[in-house]
Amino acid sequence: MPSSPLSFRTERLLLRRFTPDDAEPLVALHGDPDVMRFIDTGRPVPRTDVLRRTLPEFLTGPGHHPEDPLTGIGVWAAEAPATDAFIGWFALRPTTPGRPDEAELGYRLHRAAWGQGYATEGARALVDHAFTRPDRPGVQRVMATTMTVNHRSRRVMEKTGLRFIRTFFEEWPDYIEGAEHGDVEYAITREEWAAAR
Repeated sequence: MPSSPLSFRTERLLLRRFTPDDAEPLVALHGDPDVMRFIDTGRPVPRTDVLRRTLPEFLTGPGHHPEDPLTGIGVWAAEAPATDAFIGWFALRPTTPGRPDEAELGYRLHRAAWGQGYATEGARALVDHAFTRPDRPGVQRVMATTMTVNHRSRRVMEKTGLRFIRTFFEEWPDYIEGAEHGDVEYAITREEWAAAR
């Protein structure tokens, strides 16, 4: 499982912290309309926003340094070592700043990586990573949200072991097709995870 707090491997993936060299792959990922269809505004993110806001957040966010008390939290670039290809990213972020007891799971993959089980593999690895850190056992619950109509993402959450919690409705500044059906929350606690192993 984890080889260090800052990077680790799964069967088919290398999950590592972001570097400035990831700028162009990240721009391409966030600029893909199909990738962004159910996220934020539902539209591609402009290049300048990725370079000025997203990448710096990934480079300096919680858990980026070994001495950080939130080392088990953060954003990991995902590579397929067989091809050295950047295929996307996975994240565990505190749902409340400074509180490591609950983390939100997130993931975003290039279309070429869809349908190959990478999302589930990476998501499971992060959940395991969150719950198996003996030095920092702060995470007690991992949750994730998506649009109700985002069936692919919901299947990943279910395969990862998260269970459906609720459907909820929020006001968004931009309408995304399917927003009238609301969003869903899935979650798993440390106890549920341990019982399923």
